[in-house]
Amino acid sequence: MLFHSVIFPCFFILVYVIYLAMMRRHHVQNLWLLLASYVFYGWWDWRFLGLLLLSTLTDYVVAIGIQKADSQSTRRSLLTVSVLVNLGVLGFFKYFNFFASSVTDLFGVWGFQLDWVTLHVILPIGISFYTFQSLSYTIDVYRGQLKACRRFDSFALYVSYFPQLVAGPIERATHLLPQIMQRRRLDWRQIHLGLFLILSGYCKKMIIADNLAKIANDTFAAHSTLNGLDVILGVVAFAFQIYGDFSGYSDIARGLGKLMGFDLMVNFRLPYFAISPSDFWQRWHISLSTWLRDYLYIPLEGNRCSSLRCSINIMITMLLGGLWHGASWNFVLWGLFHGMLLILYRHLPWLKQTDLQSTRIGHRLPRMLLMFMLTLIGWVIFRCQNIQQMADLEGRVSLAVSPSTLETLKLMCLLLVPMCLVQVIAQRRRDLNWILHGPLPISAVIMAIMLVALAIWGVRQTTEFIYFQF
Repeated sequence: MLFHSVIFPCFFILVYVIYLAMMRRHHVQNLWLLLASYVFYGWWDWRFLGLLLLSTLTDYVVAIGIQKADSQSTRRSLLTVSVLVNLGVLGFFKYFNFFASSVTDLFGVWGFQLDWVTLHVILPIGISFYTFQSLSYTIDVYRGQLKACRRFDSFALYVSYFPQLVAGPIERATHLLPQIMQRRRLDWRQIHLGLFLILSGYCKKMIIADNLAKIANDTFAAHSTLNGLDVILGVVAFAFQIYGDFSGYSDIARGLGKLMGFDLMVNFRLPYFAISPSDFWQRWHISLSTWLRDYLYIPLEGNRCSSLRCSINIMITMLLGGLWHGASWNFVLWGLFHGMLLILYRHLPWLKQTDLQSTRIGHRLPRMLLMFMLTLIGWVIFRCQNIQQMADLEGRVSLAVSPSTLETLKLMCLLLVPMCLVQVIAQRRRDLNWILHGPLPISAVIMAIMLVALAIWGVRQTTEFIYFQF
């Protein structure tokens, strides 16, 4: 069930009306939301509900066992069970064929023929997201940062809450679970912000991302005839397509949560205003980058070690971050590319970041432009399926102008200039929702304009959200 499908508004209105009728009984609300979440997830393929339930049951039981255990060895053994079950299921469904084919190709280079069994495994939607979310809960209980949840319905809702189930944000139990356990209260500010976030998300997805998708798809097509400046514009189009698509989903998820009294974490903070790789990862897919930092990089000793060891830790973290996105070598290379950028910026004096909090355009602009160009190179690696496609794309890059260039440029300016102006103000004010802080009639007019824009420029035949495949 897609947020931008015809059925979803009907589904949500039904869920929301009944939810509001239960406002004085939050445990009953939780049961209702749990049922709705399983219906939402099962809409794609009911068979994968078993995997969601397996992850939930495993971490529910393991966390209680960890809290009751008397010895550290027992606690460690129980945590190992959680890690093996969660990552084992994720690894089988997402990476089995990738590693099998990679080993076969490697031995083939040496003249050995291996007859691996290739399974036609369907990737369960959202498995990378809910696996990390559920696993982080067990780790937090093991570390003593959280007490084990005794109510199964509350924990099951934490793992499966439908607005953020299939594409994030990847929530933490320390943040979301207390909100589930207590009674929610709604006020006008929450509803106002929720509606704005939902509208903003739909505009990013259906106006920005889906209109730019054709430009990006034509550029990265296997037998594309586009050359010159059109290729550069196509890469820029993909950069804003994936931003609009993914941050749009996160905005919708957060908006739906606000309408129900939940505060989901911010997943994007104007990432293309970043002035360094570390700044970028504090702004892009924040729920994943902080997860990797807290549960992988810091346990590897983070930067509390030698310079060489720190660089290795960065590369391991970014390698696995790239692999999290998919079982393909382009994602591995993308992760390694960002790892190298982090190391370079860390060690080269002229690249070291200065004041990240500065809002002066003259101070930030040169570094922003450099970081944006490096990010574009990363998106080429991310989008291309193999080295040959990257080389082909590079060979078609130039500053030559074709008859279609001006039309493409006009469309991109029409789509991106308004969004960029809004974001420039947000960056200077350090406030993502500055539009809502004016008089109510003004914000109401702005939201009405967004609705009209959706009706006029929103793409009707929309595609799935890009991050659904991860």
